[in-house]
Amino acid sequence: MWPVNSPVWRILDEGRMTGVAKQLLSGGGAGVGFGEPSHAASLGCGDMQSSSFSSDTLEAARPALPRAMSLAEDPRAAARELREGLGEPGLELVVVFCSPRYGMDELARALTAEFGATPVIGCTTAGEITPIGYTAGALVAIGFPSSDFSIVLERIDALSSFEISDSTRILRSLMGKRDRALAARPEPFEDKGSFAMLLVDGLSMREETVVSAIHNVLVDIPLFGGSAGDDLRFERTFVLHDGAFHEDAGVIALFTSARRFSVFRTEHFVSSDRKMVVTGADPQRRIVTEINAEPAGREYARMVGLEGEPLTPMIFAAHPVVVRVGGQYHVRSIQKVNEDESLTFFCAIDEGIVLTVAEGVDPVKNFEQMMERLHEQIGPTDLVLGCDCILRRLEMEQRQLKRVMSDVLVRHNVIGFCAYGEQYNGMHVNQTFTGVAIGAR
Repeated sequence: MWPVNSPVWRILDEGRMTGVAKQLLSGGGAGVGFGEPSHAASLGCGDMQSSSFSSDTLEAARPALPRAMSLAEDPRAAARELREGLGEPGLELVVVFCSPRYGMDELARALTAEFGATPVIGCTTAGEITPIGYTAGALVAIGFPSSDFSIVLERIDALSSFEISDSTRILRSLMGKRDRALAARPEPFEDKGSFAMLLVDGLSMREETVVSAIHNVLVDIPLFGGSAGDDLRFERTFVLHDGAFHEDAGVIALFTSARRFSVFRTEHFVSSDRKMVVTGADPQRRIVTEINAEPAGREYARMVGLEGEPLTPMIFAAHPVVVRVGGQYHVRSIQKVNEDESLTFFCAIDEGIVLTVAEGVDPVKNFEQMMERLHEQIGPTDLVLGCDCILRRLEMEQRQLKRVMSDVLVRHNVIGFCAYGEQYNGMHVNQTFTGVAIGAR
């Protein structure tokens, strides 16, 4: 069974622990690591009352790419638990997703102290996807071994003044760094292709311009990403790079992989026949003032059959709208209703755009079907690095599917965070799950 000297878990799921968690708990530690024999495990937060875990089960569940999490409140303790959990020397990069409850400066110093010369990037979240599924208030990390990856980084500062022409300079820098890194490797690298990940300030309102420009210069290199969160406070969001957290900034990581991979996106909505036209908007601030020549909030409520009801994030999660772009529908999620009955969106919306009320399909089945397709493409996945819209998580909670989806995420080795927006190739989207699935070596 569970080794005495292994990390033990303090698992919080709205104050309840699964039966399996109770079997494993034997102390007060909050950190857990995956990827080394003594740390290997895979647990869900779903109803698993009949489950039992043996050492054989733990060994079979161990993922090959190291990942770790911590629920420790002290940033130094949390960073230390991540480093101990990852455990593996020779990491090319560590990616960290962190709750905004931590002091950013102290956490950045602690991560630098623990990981030393190993680059660490990441962002703040609106919730985390950890080795035990959905959590809040946690720190989660993934380690990418140098034996399997060559990774170069570029930070984009001053997003508020970002110009499309800046993308050429960024690409030139990334490609130069990649070529030099590959040439400097002591052993030949089995190059199975490259992909890019973008992490961006989730309150910058610059995602559309940045992701479109970057994707255009990347040409045939697929891109995914997510917008940093702050637990739905909508005050300050940060990206982590070079030992510090930054606002009004983004970080691009260009991965060259010796493993098979597939960049993907999925959403669980289809269009309906209920359409409305934006007749008043402030695109720069992502605010819609009028829909069908009526106050936007009031008309939206009428169109989704909730006239006179207070509009909450749960309502927006359950009743998103979509727009048709390039022959495909993309979700345009609403962030909040304002005092003047205008609506603030997570994406830019302009006058004249036709919005269609979306209807949901089973999100769990939709995710499982996507994973089946990914397995057909690359085989069993060692890691799915994902950016999941916060509104998807809110919908799971509303529909009492959160624990079920947590089990699914655990089973498919998903690690990531809940975002204020997601990026897929040249598009900034909402209420979508984007990411990369990475196969076995």
